[in-house]
Amino acid sequence: MMPRLILASNNAHKITELEAILKTSNVDLSVIPLRDLGSDVPEMIEDGTTFEENATKKVTTIAQIAPYDYILADDSGLSINALNGEPGVYSARYAGDHDDEANIDKVLTKMAHVTDRSAQFSSVIVLIGPNKHKLVVSGVIDGTIASQRQGSNGFGYDPIFFVPQFSKTFAELTADEKNQVSHRGLALQELGRRLPQWLKGE
Repeated sequence: MMPRLILASNNAHKITELEAILKTSNVDLSVIPLRDLGSDVPEMIEDGTTFEENATKKVTTIAQIAPYDYILADDSGLSINALNGEPGVYSARYAGDHDDEANIDKVLTKMAHVTDRSAQFSSVIVLIGPNKHKLVVSGVIDGTIASQRQGSNGFGYDPIFFVPQFSKTFAELTADEKNQVSHRGLALQELGRRLPQWLKGE
């Protein structure tokens, strides 16, 4: 039976991305979304102060009910220099609940008269497995905050994160373009490079 890789998410987009990376890396692991574990999953409390802390909390929470599986989680967010790194680890719930539009509105309001619009998107992926040390990979992309929403692709802060090398926001890029340069795409590429050795115990 193929070993299971439990993804600490039910996001279909993330599952597809992960499966593609595993295929490219010739790694035979069966990707299992969180929902397939049923109702036993303990609540995941994301109260860490860094992306790595939050991703680690997710994998260790799931390991309580799946000690013999590989478990992968990611945490990512937007850090705006002029706002001292906000929203950072609070990116998903910056304006309260997980509400993309409200979050974007809050950023645009705070940035309304700010000239330094530089920002970074960061993603940290944590992978654990039976008798394995924790594997941590990350990806960062620099960009700027647009003055208004542009584009309709993607999710989260994509419509206001402007990528200079494309002269477009994330929300104006195709999925392929975004995966080449996005923080999550870069972290997944790094995961793909390091995963085969990690699985061998090197």
